[in-house]
Amino acid sequence: MTGAQPVIRPAVPADAEQVAAIFAHYVATSVATFEEVPPTAADWRRRLADLTGRNLPFLVAEAEGTTCGFGYASPWRPKPAYRHTVEDTVYIAPGHTGLGLGSALLGGLLAGCAQAGARQVIAVIADTGSDASAALHRRFGFTEAGRLSRVGRKHGRWIDTVLMQRELGTGR
Repeated sequence: MTGAQPVIRPAVPADAEQVAAIFAHYVATSVATFEEVPPTAADWRRRLADLTGRNLPFLVAEAEGTTCGFGYASPWRPKPAYRHTVEDTVYIAPGHTGLGLGSALLGGLLAGCAQAGARQVIAVIADTGSDASAALHRRFGFTEAGRLSRVGRKHGRWIDTVLMQRELGTGR
């Protein structure tokens, strides 16, 4: 990015190609996601349609016509009693990390989740050896709710996940 301020906006189907490319990088090069085959742009368009149909936020960070990050909230579990709990996901394009895009996206997601009536937001963070994602979530009031040890295997190693949680509101 050369200096243009990124815009955080709702994703549209035309964003799917760039979202797919960002995520494919993490599928291929990291354990941040447990996906082993990158979803296609068509898969991302279906996910966008499903989430927006549920009134859940799917946002992109855009600068100079390029999508440089994305985030969305999805249902935590399919059972009906979990309907007020969502899981957040945020990914930043390589070369755009450390610029505040994660904070902008997560802040937008939390506002959108509250508007959608979510009460709890869960972050499932792969223990990659970096504290960046957990630190981002702590800055937004998430607290550690638990650790699942050696639950994923990717790139020849076992990976823990850290569960973090933030309450958005009470009632209902």
